[in-house]
Amino acid sequence: MVARSSEVRPPAVRHSASPGAGGRRRRGAGRLAGLGLGGAALLVSLTGCDVGKAFGGFGWPQGGITPESHRMYDLWIASCIAALAVGVFVWGLIFWCVVRYRKRGNELPVQTRYNLPMEFLYTIAPILIVSVLFYYTAVVQTDVVRTTKNPDVTVEVVAFKWNWQFNYRDGQGKDANTVASTLGTSEVIPILVLPTGRSIRFEETSKDVVHSFWVPEMLFKRDVMPGNIRNVFEVSSLDAEGAYVGRCAELCGSYHAFMNFELRVVSPQQYDQFLAAKRDGKSTQEALTAIGEDPYATTTKPFDTRRNTANFNPDDVAAGAGS
Repeated sequence: MVARSSEVRPPAVRHSASPGAGGRRRRGAGRLAGLGLGGAALLVSLTGCDVGKAFGGFGWPQGGITPESHRMYDLWIASCIAALAVGVFVWGLIFWCVVRYRKRGNELPVQTRYNLPMEFLYTIAPILIVSVLFYYTAVVQTDVVRTTKNPDVTVEVVAFKWNWQFNYRDGQGKDANTVASTLGTSEVIPILVLPTGRSIRFEETSKDVVHSFWVPEMLFKRDVMPGNIRNVFEVSSLDAEGAYVGRCAELCGSYHAFMNFELRVVSPQQYDQFLAAKRDGKSTQEALTAIGEDPYATTTKPFDTRRNTANFNPDDVAAGAGS
């Protein structure tokens, strides 16, 4: 009888221990919820300050001068913060599992146990995160690539090996007339003069190979295609006056690195005066001087092309002689 009663006690002891296990589960769930709330609070506090400036924009160009650049920058910073929040949460779970479920003996743990809340979390949460990021990406992308029927200013960007020509047009399309033009050379960096507060349409074409028009503070790079293809895009306005370096962002040939230009943003009154001076036959440098601007580029300078001293056919080598 005694032996039989002693055999009955262990199930009773195990049954009485179940509330403690449930308490541990509740405490674990509480810690998990606290971690989630802490991560949410951290995310809110980070989005309330200029995180991009503190971390160099997470690699994105800072100091945007168009509404489109600001929208793309905000999307990038929010995506980086979301990625960091998810990363910290996942790293926390990994280290917590390493500590909590470390080996405590030689007994093999239960292999068929599952956790429905956890499985729900790592299945549904990624879908929700991707859906939210996709939605905001589509909204910003649609806004950035939008064009209008009647922009205030139209500029034709002509790329060639290895420089730029900017044609100020009186309308849109190939049939519009050029009212003023700026042509870059190896000795003079071309300057594209544009006004603040006006919508600007860019129509790009190339005379030879694929180039790429890029001002980091204005918008992402836009390819300039040869042939009958005209890559068209717009910015709704330029918000800050100043000088900004522009580059060809597509490997286009031997002197690709030398293919720089400068965007000079001026007031609408100065822009109108600049165009009037160009129509009167003044050079770009003379027109810039007339409106009180530096006549030459200040953000970049011409490179030494070495085309006469260190190329394949230097001038100081006699015909037929090797070098």
